[in-house]
Amino acid sequence: MAKDDRHSGQYQRERYRPPFLATDLIIEHFNGQKQGIVLITRKNPPYGVALPGGFAEYGLSLEENARKEGMEETGLEFMIENPEAPLCVHSDPDRDPRAHVISATYYGRGVGKLSAGDDAATASIYSIDELKCMLGKKEFAFPDHEKAIVKWMAHKGYMTNEEASKYIRK
Repeated sequence: MAKDDRHSGQYQRERYRPPFLATDLIIEHFNGQKQGIVLITRKNPPYGVALPGGFAEYGLSLEENARKEGMEETGLEFMIENPEAPLCVHSDPDRDPRAHVISATYYGRGVGKLSAGDDAATASIYSIDELKCMLGKKEFAFPDHEKAIVKWMAHKGYMTNEEASKYIRK
């Protein structure tokens, strides 16, 4: 292969496999009886408890994608706290067994009536105490969802940075 061929579109398509991009959501919600964040149980592999979210769709900004996924999986209008600054980004190539997926996690408030949809078998509110009981027990479909929740809890003052570091460095 000639040196200049490495920059051709054909070479790039055949050799370069970019990672997928996804948005994950920490949706703060109060349904009149319970306050916390929304977690779903996944209808499709990998199964388990997860933050709502999904793969970024072509033609949508990450913020638009987050709002769309929030509505599809929880029935809630997702009001992002800071659209231009995700809470965190996780890019471990092994975070998702399906492929290399980079996830941007946004947080904000959910408005409306909570109901599972799309890839979510269930959608429920988890209180801060319930979330704390789940930490360190490998209950999440994606390990970085626990890290994102811990970062959100520290950011909101529900735990100290020292407490959070026990879970984030794993």
